[in-house]
Amino acid sequence: MTNQESFLISDDDAFMATRFRGFLPVVIDVETGGFDADNNALLEVAAVMLTMDDSGQLVIAETISHNVEAHPETSCEQSALEFTGIDPDDPARDALHEKDALHEIFQLVRRQVKASGCNRAVMVAHNAHFDLGFINAAVARSDIKRNPFHPFSCFDTATLAGLAFGQTVLAKACQAAAIPFNNDKAHSAEYDAKRTALLFCHIVNKWQNLGGWHEPSVD
Repeated sequence: MTNQESFLISDDDAFMATRFRGFLPVVIDVETGGFDADNNALLEVAAVMLTMDDSGQLVIAETISHNVEAHPETSCEQSALEFTGIDPDDPARDALHEKDALHEIFQLVRRQVKASGCNRAVMVAHNAHFDLGFINAAVARSDIKRNPFHPFSCFDTATLAGLAFGQTVLAKACQAAAIPFNNDKAHSAEYDAKRTALLFCHIVNKWQNLGGWHEPSVD
């Protein structure tokens, strides 16, 4: 699975550079062969780029996703594969080597960081330290020198949704936010990343609309 979806990005992207202290939020979702980032395989990864529209509202800009070949140093738990429905040996997956998949995603992230005037990317994910742990482990394992993400800071939509809606499960948080969620499509990195992106945008934009944040005035 290789999918890249492009949308028009507003020329006025300067808001983003100040909104998150110079960080560009990038939504990530991974599907894996277990819970152990150091030993279980990375099997799918998706990234959703965000930007701001002319009114300062956070919106989805671009999505990229890849199936990933299990790294030979990693393993898959059968229970994890049954949960996700992934068959790592299926040739129809058209999977990339771990290093190549991350290289393509990181290239896009770095371009977006530069275009938005930010200085670094920060990961947004649901139960974010899980996804961040797998990305960091894959970076180290594949000897990738330029990781655009902050090594430990992240935005966790499970926490944000718990605050905003009293829900920490992605499907239930989306339901509370009136975001459509199809359980049959869940546990796909691309689908979950898009739902997470919509949830993050909804919470951030609602906070702004309630007066919680406004673009700093320029003297």
